[in-house]
Amino acid sequence: MSDDIRYEVKGRVAIVRLNRPDKLNAFTYDMLAAFRDRIDEAVRDSAITAIVVTGTGRAFCAGIDVSLLEQSVTEGRESEGRDHIRDGDLPALFSFLLRVPKPVIAAVNGVAAGGGFVLAMMCDMRVVADDAYLATIFSRRGLIAEHAMSWILPRQIGTSRALDLLWSSRKVGAREALAIGLADRISNPEALLDDVAAYVEELAASVSPRAMAVIKRQVYAHWSAALREASIECEWQMNEALAHSDAEEGARSFVERREPRFGSLEVRLP
Repeated sequence: MSDDIRYEVKGRVAIVRLNRPDKLNAFTYDMLAAFRDRIDEAVRDSAITAIVVTGTGRAFCAGIDVSLLEQSVTEGRESEGRDHIRDGDLPALFSFLLRVPKPVIAAVNGVAAGGGFVLAMMCDMRVVADDAYLATIFSRRGLIAEHAMSWILPRQIGTSRALDLLWSSRKVGAREALAIGLADRISNPEALLDDVAAYVEELAASVSPRAMAVIKRQVYAHWSAALREASIECEWQMNEALAHSDAEEGARSFVERREPRFGSLEVRLP
């Protein structure tokens, strides 16, 4: 395992930590592959309720290593040095996180810029340290809204705000990020991981892992679905849920006035 990507388990939380602080946790191609492997490891572990992505030092992530970006500019295209990266990782960097059947939470401990901004946005939630900031950066490098940010950002914060951030590439502090929907919560930097872990432990104690997985799939799938299509799909998914043992346990725990004891989520990856 590359030391540039660290993996640890605390309770029901898997922490995937970018560990290249001298480079503001900028990704190399080897790091991209190791990151995907660690995410898969957390998905396979039935004891893990949610995955937390964070960085070491003063940055969450500054994107792709500048030497790789320079190579892309020199060649006039994206580098071919990523042949070992799995399909789905690039283009639309980190989009595979949207398909992970567990909550993926970005604990934004510092600057999240460029590809680091993309990483944060591809996570399901963002808890941001109150001294951190986010920035798209692309336009200041003469680039466009890459990695599907033109698709995901307007859906998260609205069209005009998305255009503002993509055009200006300005820094967005934690409080503004919370106000416009880039961030879901703000935390004291020293308490960031503890706050996220407490949220995950609350989920683990009271929520069906299967229900969370289906809900995540519903939300992202229905972004582009018509109301009729989404309604029909929700109906048969609800019928499946009602037939599952988790529904029986949920009802029984309510009647007995106790916390539910749901089974774990078993996931098999290729």
